[in-house]
Amino acid sequence: MTVVWWAAPVAPADAPGLVALLDGHERDRLHRFRRPADQARYLAAHALVRLVLADDAGRPADALVFDRTCRCGAQHGKPVLPGGPGFSLTHAGDLVGVAVHPGGDVGLDVEQVRELSDLPGMAAHVCSPRESAADAGAFFTLWTRKEALLKAVGTGLATPMSAITLGPAGVLDWTGEDAPREPLWLADLRPGPGYHAAVAGTGARPAVAEQRGDDLLAAQAR
Repeated sequence: MTVVWWAAPVAPADAPGLVALLDGHERDRLHRFRRPADQARYLAAHALVRLVLADDAGRPADALVFDRTCRCGAQHGKPVLPGGPGFSLTHAGDLVGVAVHPGGDVGLDVEQVRELSDLPGMAAHVCSPRESAADAGAFFTLWTRKEALLKAVGTGLATPMSAITLGPAGVLDWTGEDAPREPLWLADLRPGPGYHAAVAGTGARPAVAEQRGDDLLAAQAR
């Protein structure tokens, strides 16, 4: 089963116990953020992923060691827990999310629905020639689904979203040299009013559950 955890951001000043869970790399990143809102989102997401992975790994949350090797060889790439399940982090507005997928790679995205000043221009970036987005709701549905897929396959926004065509059952077509050959699964989520979210991965579609992680964070905050 794939489990998606949602939680509210947590200010570092209010949660020294969560800051203590982070490793040196994460604390350095945390303190580089200038905006308090960015710090609160980063702390909640990275502390939550440690707490939910600790049970799977059979180790304390603060003892987990992530591999962040980028394609260039430096330690600033997507974090991976060696020997552990796949996971993905996301945040938007007053919400952070963590998806954990024992079966392999997974991608998670959440967006806060808002009015867009240039919806046609943004839609041209996101939609394939066979798709359309008439309003902000439709746009953010497409965006979160495609962002989740791109995170799952590891290319991120280096691959144009317009290369992907979606249908009611998932991916109808994916063009380009980097198009994945393996089966893909995709599921819409219900993170809360005013937000759209999706989770995706490779292989057969698993059962997907959503849970709140605020109590996990609160229990470790002090």
